[in-house]
Amino acid sequence: MIGDPGFIGWFTIGSYFVCAIVALIVVLINKMGSRRSFLFWSMISLLMILLGVNKQIDLQSLFTEVGGQIAKAQGWMDQRRIVQFWFLVPSGTTALVAFLSFVIIMRSLFRRFILAFIGLFFLLSFIFLRAFSLNHFDEILGITPAGAKIYWVLELTGIYLILLAGIKEIRENISLKKAKKNLLNRLGV
Repeated sequence: MIGDPGFIGWFTIGSYFVCAIVALIVVLINKMGSRRSFLFWSMISLLMILLGVNKQIDLQSLFTEVGGQIAKAQGWMDQRRIVQFWFLVPSGTTALVAFLSFVIIMRSLFRRFILAFIGLFFLLSFIFLRAFSLNHFDEILGITPAGAKIYWVLELTGIYLILLAGIKEIRENISLKKAKKNLLNRLGV
């Protein structure tokens, strides 16, 4: 059951949306707090929604199929790997630079949300491997932990690290002490 790609696909989609909901809760909690934290979790929530929708509609397979059809129609099917390489290297480099820039811009939050940052790195690694069509990467490495594919492990690890960071943030912000202080502030005491 767990090794079934259909099960894993739906489980992953559900995981993206649960993560998005948790991130939205953190956004609502941080609405009156830190602007950086609010922006960070807003971006995480949006990313999780977009990745969940993409997982459902499978845009990368559509692009691969359309690219293959164009390569056949234009007669450069034998060179498609070279074209793919020269498309993905700048795209991957741009994504990596964007991620590192994001980490630098949000460095004040890095320690506080280290699990989320590591989770984002895992997701970026997953996206990179999928973009290079390395679905059989685990076979190249000779590793299939408990029958799972390496890219499943990367993707789900990324999602759940971010989810854990969000839950941790919620727990820290919804402490009894903070709730009491907020209640007293609202009552004007």
